[in-house]
Amino acid sequence: DAEEFPGIIVYQGRGVGGGSLVNGGMAVTPRRENFGAILPSVNVDEMYNVYYPRANAGLGVTNIDQRWWETVDCYQYARVGRKQAQRSGFPFVFVPNVYDWDYMKQEAAGTAPKSALDGEILYGNNYGKKSLAKTYIAAAKATGRVTISAQHRVTSVTPASGGGYTVAIEEIDTGGNVVATKAVTATRVFFAAGSVGTSKLLVRLKATGALPNLSGEVGKTWGDNGNVMCGRANHLWDPTGKVQASIPTAGIDNWAAGGAFAEVAPLPTGIETYASFYLSITKNPNRAQFTWNAATGKVDLDWQTAWKQPSIDMAKSIFDKINATEGTIYRTDLFGSYKIWGDHLTYHPLGGVVLNKATDNYGRLHGYPGLYVMDGSLIPGNTSVNPFVTITALAERNIDKIIATDL
Repeated sequence: DAEEFPGIIVYQGRGVGGGSLVNGGMAVTPRRENFGAILPSVNVDEMYNVYYPRANAGLGVTNIDQRWWETVDCYQYARVGRKQAQRSGFPFVFVPNVYDWDYMKQEAAGTAPKSALDGEILYGNNYGKKSLAKTYIAAAKATGRVTISAQHRVTSVTPASGGGYTVAIEEIDTGGNVVATKAVTATRVFFAAGSVGTSKLLVRLKATGALPNLSGEVGKTWGDNGNVMCGRANHLWDPTGKVQASIPTAGIDNWAAGGAFAEVAPLPTGIETYASFYLSITKNPNRAQFTWNAATGKVDLDWQTAWKQPSIDMAKSIFDKINATEGTIYRTDLFGSYKIWGDHLTYHPLGGVVLNKATDNYGRLHGYPGLYVMDGSLIPGNTSVNPFVTITALAERNIDKIIATDL
């Protein structure tokens, strides 16, 4: 789903499994030396010794068979990306993923229905990707203690007269029409609606008097993980391939020197484009705030498109050099007419209910015992890599503490 704000479009996964349904499966643990800037109040040793390994295991993270990668047609685009990065002196790194690589080998051999090799990614992947529905959600359901109600939307959370909280819910159909309203009372309520969903809901509940004692930090320090996209036009001797696996496997790491990590991304059009496509994560310092707009009855986000300029500059630290080395140019037709940079969107929304500010150091909301936040809204705007694994590891850490001390 693409949610439009005045300065940015935020792409989010809507469904049981959230962003894991529509992401590229890249499961990257940040470099340890970068972690202090990501979550400064969290113990580094604990995360890297316990919770990142646990998250990677729970998500089913693995690495591609590099010998196969070197020869298969569907990763020609990535090999071109490697050659050009290395010719310009940039570190090229393989990154783990949650795709089933044995299944992809079957796709390539023609012995299984195609999924990654049929361009499936942004609208879901029907076969090989291990989305949360196949991992954490399946494990939760296997306990027999979990019931999942799809197509339900929380509209309010308020303190209940007898203790706990009353959660008001709308059930919707696939067209978004409300077909039923429900109410549930619970001792503890966990907000996990994603960075935008959780932030918008809590900002509204605070402003409208449902949860007036929430911290004034709620809604603040939202960022886009420095997302910016671009493409390059290669020479005819550097074709990137007609068939491109939609699952990325590698990136260009210029974080320390230039503030950018660029995924070497597929452009799975089914024809030869001679184009290299990149999704960059950058050290963009800009942060936005969600606020309640009483006149419209909606939550606004004050991100400005101009705030993407640091991201563009950081990405240019890689691609200007590659273009100079290769004698190539940027594509100007991928994001509109004569537009080089895809600076209008983010697919890694982070922050809005920041850990140790809007909550305590384990996601407990200030002022309301029994209310918790458990998603990417806890992370203040940037993770230096894809946030998937960090969000999971932080949730593992926080729930350990909550189970030990609150139950």
